[in-house]
Order: sequence, then structure tokens, then C-alpha cells
Amino acid sequence: MIMENYFSPWIECANLDTIRDVQSKRLMDTVRRVYENVKFYRDKFDECGIKPEDIKSVDDLSKLPFTYKQDLRDNYPYGLFAVPREKISRIHASSGTTGKMTVVGYTSKDIDDWSEDAARALVAAGATPSDYIHVSYGYGLFTGGLGLHYGAEKLGAVAVPVSSGNTRRQIDILRDFGSNVLCCTPSYAMYIGETMQEMGIDPSEISLRAGIFGAEPWSEEMRGEIQKLLGIKAYDIYGLSEIMGPGVSFECSQQTGMHINEDKFIPEVIDPETGEVLPDGVQGELVFTCITKEALPLIRYRTRDIATISRVKCGCGRTLIKMTKPTGRTDDMLIIRGVNVFPSQIESVLLDMNLVSPNYVLVVDRIDNLDTLEVQVEMTADMFSDTVRNVERIEKKIRSALLSILGIAATVKLVEPKSIARSEGKAKRIIDNRKI
Repeated sequence: MIMENYFSPWIECANLDTIRDVQSKRLMDTVRRVYENVKFYRDKFDECGIKPEDIKSVDDLSKLPFTYKQDLRDNYPYGLFAVPREKISRIHASSGTTGKMTVVGYTSKDIDDWSEDAARALVAAGATPSDYIHVSYGYGLFTGGLGLHYGAEKLGAVAVPVSSGNTRRQIDILRDFGSNVLCCTPSYAMYIGETMQEMGIDPSEISLRAGIFGAEPWSEEMRGEIQKLLGIKAYDIYGLSEIMGPGVSFECSQQTGMHINEDKFIPEVIDPETGEVLPDGVQGELVFTCITKEALPLIRYRTRDIATISRVKCGCGRTLIKMTKPTGRTDDMLIIRGVNVFPSQIESVLLDMNLVSPNYVLVVDRIDNLDTLEVQVEMTADMFSDTVRNVERIEKKIRSALLSILGIAATVKLVEPKSIARSEGKAKRIIDNRKI
């Protein structure tokens, strides 16, 4: 039964004792199952001198070893599955560009749990069973499209499975079908908004109220741009295929972080160098343990995403712990002349200055053993007719702002409008030409 503002109020609004009790029971069961059914975990636990009976509550979680993405690749494709083939209902795989894909499996119960998580996210964004949910995430091995699709159906709403591509047709569908919620990557939402402007379509001509955007980092400044372009409220959603897919955590009406579905996933934040568990509110690497998954129940999976978690009371009424928007990843973080640089930092500077288009690409190179960073940013149509002197003035202003924030000098190059390739999936923000 759906109560106003919540899909699963029994856990979304539970007290801490209830949450910990649920987590402890499910953790103990999961540890026993992986020890009995997954050779990789049995060998790893034995190596660490750990038996299932040593885990008596969620307080014992830190005794367990970490799991890494490489472990999935080393056991490719099905070596970490905890159930036989007969119980697997679906396969997904990561969209990584290096190394082997990370293959994940789902039982029918896993699919149902995942659908519930996505439905919670939709309800938190204001969706109702009467709505039309326009899904522009990619369908296929990528988890985005089917994740929100099944969430919409679980809610009782109408799923509109458009997938990505053919943006003008997407806009026609948004307008003609009366779609209320848009689900896609934030960069594609920006592109849809830009294309609507080119087509002369005002946001008032479509029925969208909200958008659920994820699968790539995005800033508060980009949120503001999307909300202005589409006339909606933009919500963040977080997930990764190894853990489940979109719906591991979701943003509520407060837009101050994403609530983690703690009845399904136990979060930790660790020091990425030492593995030490960090206290709430301290930034580090997110780690998740799956406590309901049947097919692929990962233990202390290191996501490489950098964020913080906090149990500060939320105005929406949910008591589920919240995580911040990831500021980047430990494995796509750029190290330039010894300085850690995240693309999201640069995006925030560009959008906050409100001088240029939000479309950019970072080009990193190494010349004479020295790292260089060039930030290519599209000019707006109005700027393109500016004098060379004015363009140089804006480049200098951006360069100065980046130096102040990053602590390193970057070359800034303003390029022609629409000259940076648009993406219908994850935006490609980095070109690293260094041989490292």
C-alpha cells in the first residue's frame, strides 16, 4: 500500500533500532549464504580466519574483507553468483570501457526488490500511479533503462520506454504523450532542454513536473540549469550495476542528499588508502554490502565513488541515512602535477560564473614531462559574435577562477557553439593523452 510521500513507509520512516535489527539479521543470513555457495568468498573468509558465526550483528561488518571490481572480472562471468543457473532471471553488465565487463545476475526476487527501490525513488520525486514516466536511459545490458522502467510499473504508473537517441522525437513524445517524469542522464537532460529551445518549444508546452537524473556526476549548478531549461524539479538518483542498479539511493523533496535503501544495502565510508572506516560526515570512498540479493550478494564492495554519509534528520520524514552527491571517483580522478582534480569541480566553476555554455571537455597531456590541462568550453551563440579581445577576457577570467579552486594553472579555450560532441548517455568529459 502506498502512503502519501512514501512507497515503503515501514522502512523509509523506521527508527534506528529497527533499521539496525533488519540489517543485522539480513547480514548474518547473507554471510552464511555466500560462505556456503560462493567459493571466492569461502576462500577469502578462510584466508582471513572468519566463519559465518563470527558475524552476529551489523557491528561486525568491518571484520569482513573488501570486494573489488577486479574480483568480478577475475571470476568472469558467473563465478560470484550465489544461486544456480535455474534461479537466474536476468543478466546485466557494466558499460565500462577498459577490461572485461562486470556481469551481474538477478533472481526474480532480486528484480522485485530492485523495482521497489526504483519505485521509492519515483515517489520521493513526487511521482504517482497516475503519471507517465518517460525513460530515456539506455535499455539493454546497462541497468538504467530497465531499472526505472520496472520501478514505474511497480508504482502502478505508465512506463514510456523511449530509451536514448533521436532527441527531437523524444521531445515530440514528451509533449504528445503528456509525460510527467523524465528519467535520463543529467547531460542528456541538458541536451533535451537545449534542443527544445532550438525548436522554439516552451517548457509550459510539456507536462513534465520532475526529472530523475543519474549515472554520471553532476553539480548543483547543472541542476539549476536543467530546472530552468525544462521547467521541472530535478532529482538525483544513485546506483551501480554491481550493487543493483539505479535506486540504491535517491533524493527526496529536500534535495540535500540521497537516502540509501538501508534494508537492502549497508553503506560505509572508508579511507581509500588505508581501508579504515570513517565516521559519518567525513568524505571518503563509498562501500556497500548487499543484504537481500540472492544472485550476486557482494560483501563490502568498494565503489570508488567519493562521498559522505549522514543521519541528520531530514525534513521529508525519512529516517534512511543520506549520502552526498559523489564528487568524483578514485579511479577517474585526475592527478595533475600532484593535485587531485575532479571534473565536477571544473563544471561547478564554469556554471557558477554563468559566462559560457555548460558543455565542456578536459584535455590532459604531458609535454616535456609536465602535465598540462586544457579546458575547452563552448561559447554561447551570443558570445560567438564577440570581439577577440572580449573572448580572451572571458578565457582569462575562467582561468583565474580555476586556478583559485584547483590550485593549478589550466589553459582555457573557448570553442564554437555546438562543436563539442553531445552525448545521449554518459557525457565524455575527459580526454587524457598522457602515457601513464
